[in-house]
Amino acid sequence: MDPYSAEGELVNIHNAFHQGQYQQVVDFDTAALSPSNALPARILKLRAQLALAQYNQVLASTKKDADSAPDIAAIRLLAEYLKNTDAGEDAVAKAQKLTAESGDNLTVQLCAGTILAREGLTEEALAVLGKHDGSLDAVALIVQIHLLQNRSDLALQETQRARKWAQDSLLVNLAESWVGLREGGEKYQQAYYVFEELAQAPASQAVHSLLGQAVSELHLGRTPEAEAAFQQAVEMDGTNADLLANLVVLNTILGKDSADLTGQLRAADPKHQFLADIEAKREAFAAASAKYSPKFEP
Repeated sequence: MDPYSAEGELVNIHNAFHQGQYQQVVDFDTAALSPSNALPARILKLRAQLALAQYNQVLASTKKDADSAPDIAAIRLLAEYLKNTDAGEDAVAKAQKLTAESGDNLTVQLCAGTILAREGLTEEALAVLGKHDGSLDAVALIVQIHLLQNRSDLALQETQRARKWAQDSLLVNLAESWVGLREGGEKYQQAYYVFEELAQAPASQAVHSLLGQAVSELHLGRTPEAEAAFQQAVEMDGTNADLLANLVVLNTILGKDSADLTGQLRAADPKHQFLADIEAKREAFAAASAKYSPKFEP
């Protein structure tokens, strides 16, 4: 039986992870799990700690068994990279070496794919992730990479293929909602329904589901409702980098100053994609402006 299926042992901890309930994953009681599911459950817990930026804790807890399995080696590599993203070139080399040795291992695919994608090697990351054997986690990461590439068409194709074999999986619903927010039109409302159901249920509420709801509301032109969802997210975790990035967008829409929020975002995650996009646009504008010189009429 698939441990992540509706009847599987890992369905609850897996869903909690993808709902963004990372502390619940870390605290999840895995004592009664079958021996075969002990490692997958541990990997989910370690991935949740990475999502909580607990890099040192992950490195400390895996130090003794660093060579016990490719999964642990992959998690440690990702923890080291996230702790020091300035060492990207070294991390890429290690990721490439690990995939050459254990490229059929799912955790290796996910961790190496994450590093490669974050370092701009998207095609290489997709090649690594493309080796997965029916993993929705890999599908979700592939969809996110395609969206970063502004290839909504490829992201849509990926979700459609996954829907055929994963049916009504939470992760497929989420992936389709990510794509829907790019496609627009009636897809905004469909995405809203998915995020709102998660965001407003106490059992599944998390910062990222509230963010999804808020962004959907913005696209639907419901600014007050979006502000309310943002406020709920702030009350849960006002230091979340993705939340801060979206609050900058909200303030811009409302005509409010965002300097303080941008500073908070820079402190929380100096290499956040939102900041990278702003810098790229600033450089493009400066380059375009340099081609023209002002003319003054006497």
